[in-house]
Amino acid sequence: MASKRAEPKRCDWCLGSPLYTDYHDREWGVPLRDDRLLFELLILEGAQAGLSWATILRRRASYRAAFDNFDAAKIARYGAAERKQLLADPGIIRNRLKVEAAVASARALLEVQEEHGSFSAYLWQFVGNAPIVNRWESLKDLPAATPESKALSRDLKRRGFRFVGPTICYAFMQAVGMVNDHLLSCFRHPENSAGAGRRGRSAKVSTTTRGSRHQPRGGKRR
Repeated sequence: MASKRAEPKRCDWCLGSPLYTDYHDREWGVPLRDDRLLFELLILEGAQAGLSWATILRRRASYRAAFDNFDAAKIARYGAAERKQLLADPGIIRNRLKVEAAVASARALLEVQEEHGSFSAYLWQFVGNAPIVNRWESLKDLPAATPESKALSRDLKRRGFRFVGPTICYAFMQAVGMVNDHLLSCFRHPENSAGAGRRGRSAKVSTTTRGSRHQPRGGKRR
């Protein structure tokens, strides 16, 4: 009888949930350079504020349908009728501030693309155009924000983006692979999969605030 293949070691936050495990294994921490996907995750991270990430993942398909597959050019033209329709859509988080933020951020993104050529080029400059690969041993070591996420947050706000505080920005940077925060023990950490990136922080040298949005806290996030 063939022996059952052992499950790979994963970050603790995704254990016990097939939804989280699939997201962890396929997406979280994978470097993204596609403007549409980057915009999608920025809006979804903002929508998650005050809620669990599972709440957003379960609604992801509905968000894509409601927001024209996150086509920033289309969203930037949303008027009162489109916003009213969104606020009546049970498939998304019907929060007026978050809907208004998505429209404002779409308009700001178009200006960024005009100035920098792409949203990707703009974002990745905040990490020197290569992923920061951290070396955390435990979830408790992960920061809630870093100097890079604070700098990104300040600049995004200056440009008219909304729901982009330092903690939201750091979660976004983790999600899109600007920062790799897989634990050292996780099979997705670059040291376990021949990944490349810029050497980041470890528990012994980090001075950033603890308490990442990507670890379980009172039923929220992971």
